[in-house]
Amino acid sequence: MNPSSDENKIPGRVVFQVASATVFRLFLNTARRFIYPFAPALSRGLGVPLTAITSLIALNQLTGLMSLLFGPLSDRWGYRTMMVAGLVLLAVGMTGAGVFPYYFVVLVGLFMAGLGKSIFDPALQAYVGSRVPFRRRGLVIGVMETAWAGSSFVGIPFLGLLMERFGWRSSFLFLGLMGLAGSVLLPVLFDRDPDHKKTEQALVHLFRSWAELFRYRPAAGVLGMIFFLSVANDNFFVIYGLWLEEGFHLSLVALGLSTSVIGLAELGGEGFTAFFGDRIGLKKALAAGLVLSCLGYGLVPFAGTLTVALLFLFIVFLGVEVSVVCAISVSTELLPGARATMMAGFMAAASIGRVFGALLGGNVWQAGGIAGVSAVSVLLTGVGLGLLWWGLRRWGPEIHS
Repeated sequence: MNPSSDENKIPGRVVFQVASATVFRLFLNTARRFIYPFAPALSRGLGVPLTAITSLIALNQLTGLMSLLFGPLSDRWGYRTMMVAGLVLLAVGMTGAGVFPYYFVVLVGLFMAGLGKSIFDPALQAYVGSRVPFRRRGLVIGVMETAWAGSSFVGIPFLGLLMERFGWRSSFLFLGLMGLAGSVLLPVLFDRDPDHKKTEQALVHLFRSWAELFRYRPAAGVLGMIFFLSVANDNFFVIYGLWLEEGFHLSLVALGLSTSVIGLAELGGEGFTAFFGDRIGLKKALAAGLVLSCLGYGLVPFAGTLTVALLFLFIVFLGVEVSVVCAISVSTELLPGARATMMAGFMAAASIGRVFGALLGGNVWQAGGIAGVSAVSVLLTGVGLGLLWWGLRRWGPEIHS
């Protein structure tokens, strides 16, 4: 079958919506990530120990699991409605933390911002899945995902400048203002959803929704893949700084350089998916990303110099980002009747995987050093690749069973 160009054309209004949504996601992602580099500044500003700030980070990770509830609600109540709700949470949480500089208020504010992202992302991905032809899905999802790398390159450095000049509270107030602006603009820019109750399928009930994800082999395979990929990546991610510091005697400035390398790899993975994912096929690109990340993990113990170590880091995170972005693109088409439910399940599986990986990495490092960590990450990513093959080997975008 040779589809016509009209069938693969992305409407101009959708192009504008995607550009706008990418900006909105930049603020949500920045709110999620900025606490990591600025944890010492926040601990000083709030007058609490650094461990209290790391507790905030751990709590914020739990918000990814809340998507399990809000994904099915997006399928029932409409994607635009839930995207607005996510931005409202960002606005209220960040503004409250900036106006009332107390630890508990900041804790609640960051939790609300994380929850906003957990609501916004699946709804947006489902919205795109319902309006963009599958053969252009990789391009659109890849462009939207640049908001993740953009938070490292643009959002966090900008907040650093604000904090240096106006104090730490300015970062919260800025993000709150951006959330408010987005919640006002989004209903104007995005189309109203169709009446979901007229087209709802068996997936509209919460527990039946999750049961359906695991009964349908393609969905179960992708969820298993992203879980093991996330375990493998965080198993490595939580110790890579320690490995670089001990192995190459790096300063804090040099460790910051390594973060830039990861940001470049993330941007490269998003760009690769946007420009080549649809051409070579998203399933093939996804499998290639998993193989590339396995290769990177396997090479890491053999890095003899800092330059080589950074190169291997780049390979690891390039492969991981290609895998994640291609998996998101494929997942938007797995269950057309419950797109947000599928994307929420994807986010929750990844969140659970990161928690397991973070708990695993330190123990593996103590037992086997960098060689042990790399071997475990290769093994876990290989399991993910096997689950992907099991789930998607007979799946195509034209088949929805």
